[in-house]
Amino acid sequence: MTSSDTLKLACELISRASVTPEDAGCQEIMIKRLQALGFTIERMRFGAVDNFWARRGQKSPLLTFAGHTDVVSSGPEQEWHTPPFEPTLKDGYLYGRGAADMKGSLAAWLIALENFIEQYPNHPGSLALLITSDEEGVAVDGTVRVIDTLEARNEKIDWCIVGEPSSSNQVGDTIKHGRRGSLTGVITVHGVQGHVAYPDLVDNPIHKAAPALAKLAATTWDQGNDDFPPTSFQIANIQAGTGATNVVPGKLQLQCNFRYSTAVTENQLITHTESILDDHQLDYKIEWILNGIPFLTPYGRLIAACQQSIQQFTGIEPLLSTAGGTSDGRFIAPTGAQVVEIGPCNDTIHKLNECIKLADLGQLTAIYGQIMVNLLQPAQ
Repeated sequence: MTSSDTLKLACELISRASVTPEDAGCQEIMIKRLQALGFTIERMRFGAVDNFWARRGQKSPLLTFAGHTDVVSSGPEQEWHTPPFEPTLKDGYLYGRGAADMKGSLAAWLIALENFIEQYPNHPGSLALLITSDEEGVAVDGTVRVIDTLEARNEKIDWCIVGEPSSSNQVGDTIKHGRRGSLTGVITVHGVQGHVAYPDLVDNPIHKAAPALAKLAATTWDQGNDDFPPTSFQIANIQAGTGATNVVPGKLQLQCNFRYSTAVTENQLITHTESILDDHQLDYKIEWILNGIPFLTPYGRLIAACQQSIQQFTGIEPLLSTAGGTSDGRFIAPTGAQVVEIGPCNDTIHKLNECIKLADLGQLTAIYGQIMVNLLQPAQ
């Protein structure tokens, strides 16, 4: 099979409008091909979310590919150069929602699997896929629920490749070997509503909160470390007021987010934040949402296998990075699995006119295939 097989499969997946949490039949396309390769399929539907766990073999080590069939909304379709769910080839690129995030990766892994199993039908260890339709959404009924199921029966993943678009300028230039944690705070600051002309009768929560917010924004939370940059704090949303120019609001609501390193814990961030709010004598309440803890895969056999494969097919030495947002790797790494992310370039993901280079589809297929060979090739 060739890169044209990867392109054909990617087009078939892109043509299905699988906006979170809809799968739109993408998983059944994959399942049919996996069954033909001897995979045992477990469909796992939780709530409105379709997931499946596919495994070939029962022995260790277990190499797993984790990915998602759901995509973000296309946005205004009239602003696309081509219809978002009609895969279009143009100037050496494949256009369509999900081309890079991450239906191109799904297609590349499946074709690489077919090639590998054709060459090594009796390979050592096991191969698996963990596929969800809830990665781009709230992610509560997707990968995390499948992992809970596997953990309950003590089924352990040794190595995991997440097919997220990890590359910056060239396929394979970056391997994500960890991710920062994500902690969200929803803060409500209470005051007393009233007429702006009578400041002695009101308590303006905006005025009271402003110095505390400035202090939070200026705080150095940690220095980072060799693998992670320093923790960042950002205010994402803020709302107050009735819309009238002559009314002082009675409350202010905001959402803030920490992207944090392994140099600090979520409890330390929570304690420090609340102490700053307390120091400014605010009447507030706060709800904390832990979206994911930081994880790091140390250098070992998985990273070495990935580096060798990338160097073989691209000639470049990939950068190890923990930058970017969260991924479903945050649910898999705590089980003890070594987790990395390798996928196409991320410059068009979630944008209008999302696309992937046609050449990158073939290159990614070759890289994935060689990783399997490096890890599971039978002894000569």
